[in-house]
Amino acid sequence: MLTSRALSLVTKRALSTSVCMRGHGPAGVAKVEDYSLSAYYDRRDEPLPAIDFVGHLSGEQKSLKEKEKSSWVSLSREDKLQLYRIRFHHSFAEMNKPSSEWKTIAGGVLFMVGFTGLIVFWQRMFVFGDIPHTFSDEWKAKQTKRMLDMRMNPVEGVASQWDYENNKWKK
Repeated sequence: MLTSRALSLVTKRALSTSVCMRGHGPAGVAKVEDYSLSAYYDRRDEPLPAIDFVGHLSGEQKSLKEKEKSSWVSLSREDKLQLYRIRFHHSFAEMNKPSSEWKTIAGGVLFMVGFTGLIVFWQRMFVFGDIPHTFSDEWKAKQTKRMLDMRMNPVEGVASQWDYENNKWKK
């Protein structure tokens, strides 16, 4: 009875939200994401994402957004670029820029092939023994001769391919 009481207190305590919230952040409040909005993404096939790249604007960015509502002739090139960077993360040229990821993949593949080669070499030197004597050409010839002498599998096997009268293989 004592253990069931202790277990019920522990499980209630573990499932309490006040205990869970204690360790998150300096103020004790977990950062809440707004999952009702779609996420920002840069894609060439959908050039206009549903939300801006910068979610929370600074004071300078807010004043720039106010300047945007007036004539664009008064905006400088840097202001237009900053406005673009508020809305989008990458331009089309930056999205189309080739990456060097293939070098990493090729290096990883070559590393794994080399490592596998080292393992195979090590196994041949230290794990595997000598080649059995049954792999020699002399042994194979003796074994074939023995199979023919015993007339092994005369219907469709080795003996069916041997001409016993002329002592040679059938064509």
